[in-house]
Amino acid sequence: MSAPSPGADPELLGRVARAALTHVADGMILGLGTGRAAEAFILALGDRVRAGLRVSGVPTSNRSNELARRLNIDICSLEDAPRIDVAFDGADEVTADLALTKGLGGALLRERVVAAEAERFVVLVTPEKIVDQLGTRAPIPIEVVPFAGPSVIRRLRKLGGVPIVRSKDDSFPYFTDNGNWIIDTRFGPIDDPAAVHAAVRAIPGVVDLGIFLGMASLVLVADPDGVREMSAP
Repeated sequence: MSAPSPGADPELLGRVARAALTHVADGMILGLGTGRAAEAFILALGDRVRAGLRVSGVPTSNRSNELARRLNIDICSLEDAPRIDVAFDGADEVTADLALTKGLGGALLRERVVAAEAERFVVLVTPEKIVDQLGTRAPIPIEVVPFAGPSVIRRLRKLGGVPIVRSKDDSFPYFTDNGNWIIDTRFGPIDDPAAVHAAVRAIPGVVDLGIFLGMASLVLVADPDGVREMSAP
């Protein structure tokens, strides 16, 4: 069974979340990501909202939506939002040129849509997520229409991948908020992420995959002694 990797240090997650708040101003509309780093950011944002900050958020998952509502953060939809000023989210891998692997939290499709709509996309990670090549420490999550699952698996194997349908604790397939499967696929360290992205997206039944290229504006990395910034070269 494929599953998200163990959680990062909560202290580091809190540190990078607080650093991300310096990129938030009153009146902004924010993209709210999914996963541990994104939830740390939403919690920190909730503290600021209680103190009087006025913002709205576009969540990328039902889980993030529910958390933001519990914290009384104003929620809006893509239809209602005239813009998204900044999207905040985590990543499973980050390279020096800000290529990302995303999707272990199960929300990669909505995360891509919100990040693409945002004027800036700020990524929050802890240091173990920094890699030389995508595919080094995490599989590539691939969101797939369930009907096409067996066909997609065969085609992923022909591309050299090792695909596993993500399952829940009861061994039944995991379903995204969009009603799709995720097939976690290991390719090993990827020399040409753009080529892998194009080849996988061309498979009938694939909705999206967790290779994000040329999207991040800034990556904030919570190190034990502070938070450093990574920008695209």
